[in-house]
Amino acid sequence: MVNRFILNETSYFGAGARENVAAEIKNRGLTKILFVSDKVLLDCGVATKVTECLDKAGIAYEVYSEIKANPTVKNVQDGVKKFKEAGADGIVAVGGGSVMDTSKGIGIIVANPEFADVVSLEGVADTKNKSVPIIALPTTSGTAAEVTINYVITDEVNKKKMVCVDPHDIPVVAVVDSELMMGMPKGLCASTGMDALTHAIEGYITKGAWELSDMVELRAIELIHESLYDSVNGDPKARETMALAQYIAGMGFSNVGLGIVHSMAHPLGAFYDTPHGVANALLLPYVLEYNAESAAKPKFKAIAKAMGVSETEGMSDDEGVKAAIDAVRALSLSIDIPQKLHEIGVKEEDLEALSQAAYNDVCTGGNPRDTSPEEILEIYKKAF
Repeated sequence: MVNRFILNETSYFGAGARENVAAEIKNRGLTKILFVSDKVLLDCGVATKVTECLDKAGIAYEVYSEIKANPTVKNVQDGVKKFKEAGADGIVAVGGGSVMDTSKGIGIIVANPEFADVVSLEGVADTKNKSVPIIALPTTSGTAAEVTINYVITDEVNKKKMVCVDPHDIPVVAVVDSELMMGMPKGLCASTGMDALTHAIEGYITKGAWELSDMVELRAIELIHESLYDSVNGDPKARETMALAQYIAGMGFSNVGLGIVHSMAHPLGAFYDTPHGVANALLLPYVLEYNAESAAKPKFKAIAKAMGVSETEGMSDDEGVKAAIDAVRALSLSIDIPQKLHEIGVKEEDLEALSQAAYNDVCTGGNPRDTSPEEILEIYKKAF
């Protein structure tokens, strides 16, 4: 058995880490940057904390900010056009998962123009060239898109979220600066934090998990348990810890895969434009109950321990399952995550279509328990 682990060439961590962006651009010989962000981050001054660094260093750039919360094929294609018109040779991405994913799509297509339709990138695309250089600065503590080889683009025509997996898309530099995350409202901080927990737990129990990924995912779970509540309530140190924790979770799942929490969350984004973190957070306990009946069952005690449950050593596997799920639910409730699908606008008549879409999702293969559209439907119904 051969296991592969892919990470950024360089990563920076800590408050003020954005000050390293200009030097990285110059050291890599880049002359014109496409600065990808969204309008909210530009208007509220978060993204300008990075453009100020570029201005101070005299680095030329043009801004692209026409990006939806669940980025679309058109967002990527418009970004490719903007990149070419600007005469850019690199990308600086400042934002959450939507900005990062759009940037990855742009970077891959500029380097591999035969995939200009975007939809042909779904799954594991046979790209030949590395993306144009991307320097990624996350503004949320959840998606870990700055360190992963994955990105998700919405095909609005077919109401489908396309999961794209490509080692060529990983940003060359990740800059995890917690000061860029301090402006997150409580709801966004909560949902993206639970997204990071979902990454860590699914990455820990997925079929592809192994010693190295287990090590990082368990540490991510510990850090998230310790810091998410305080992060949601605005504590600067906790937000810095969450910034690191979500990156660590991404290190693992990017290399070993996920499971049907993500498979089931993706169609919710495509059908209803549901924020990805909210969908993951809501579904996680229900899917954990389902996945307890799998080869991953003995791992639930370690999840419980990482979630702060004491005296797990003497627990049976069944007790470990209950303790882990109870701890996840307790954290979710403490930060006001919705608990039922009908609360977020999901329609009961759509559940069968959602189930088939989830079953067809690329993440389904990594789930520790083999599943079917019918069994996924039952989980949706339980969560409804």
